[in-house]
Amino acid sequence: MLTTTQIDTVVAAALLEDAPWGDLTGQVFLPADATATAQLTAREAGVLSGIDVFAAAFRLTDTAVEVTGHVADGERFAAGDVLATVVGPARAVVQAERIALNFTQRMTGIATLTRKFVDAVEGTGVRITDTRKTTPGLRAIERHAVRSGGGVNHRFSLSDAVMAKDNHLAILQQQGLDLTESIRHARAQLGHTTRLEVEVDRIDQIEPVIAGGVDIIMLDNFSLADLARGVEIVAGRAIVEASGTVTLDTVADIARTGVDVISSGALTHSVRNLDLGLDSTLAAAN
Repeated sequence: MLTTTQIDTVVAAALLEDAPWGDLTGQVFLPADATATAQLTAREAGVLSGIDVFAAAFRLTDTAVEVTGHVADGERFAAGDVLATVVGPARAVVQAERIALNFTQRMTGIATLTRKFVDAVEGTGVRITDTRKTTPGLRAIERHAVRSGGGVNHRFSLSDAVMAKDNHLAILQQQGLDLTESIRHARAQLGHTTRLEVEVDRIDQIEPVIAGGVDIIMLDNFSLADLARGVEIVAGRAIVEASGTVTLDTVADIARTGVDVISSGALTHSVRNLDLGLDSTLAAAN
């Protein structure tokens, strides 16, 4: 869940960066008592994410601003659709506009791309998940956007689960340590609710990893043929995750190999912000 505290923390920091001493333009050009109405309008089709983040930008600028959402997170919309309406003091509306749009355009871009991945594997039972390749400080909102698009989240942080990657395995090898025994040793130190995942990049690593008692095995940058073979070797003894250069062009073929989960860093690190606009109309002063 994306909490109010998480939202307010990142939005407040962005507002402070954008207007550390207030909005000088608004102060000298706009009457203090002017009000404005603005509509958040889609300039292209997509899947919405971040309506609460959008509203927070205005709320934290001036509590007198009212935001009414017309589309919920996770809902599809068409070009030209009005997604939300903003009404309030004109100075606050124009001051918060860019930060509100920056967050919502990015989150909606992530949700829209994620939905394309999810749609591509529909009917296979495969889950699409993100990675830790997120913008520093924005992981919570970017991960929320993945969920808005129908994806699921990988571990949120290094503190949430054990995931031994290639560098971990290389260090074990340098130390002359047995892979299977190392996994068993790690497992013995964990509580019963903590999952253990190991990444492999070769077929011959699968059996030693499974023998160690992992919950999840990641097949990294495997060919389609090797993914299918890997699924056969695992034979249901662990969840099988595929990762590495996953694209919209390849994700359906990867899903058909029989893996359980496909993770893609592209959902957050290579996304294009969706084109949304906020057009304001000043009302006459009282």
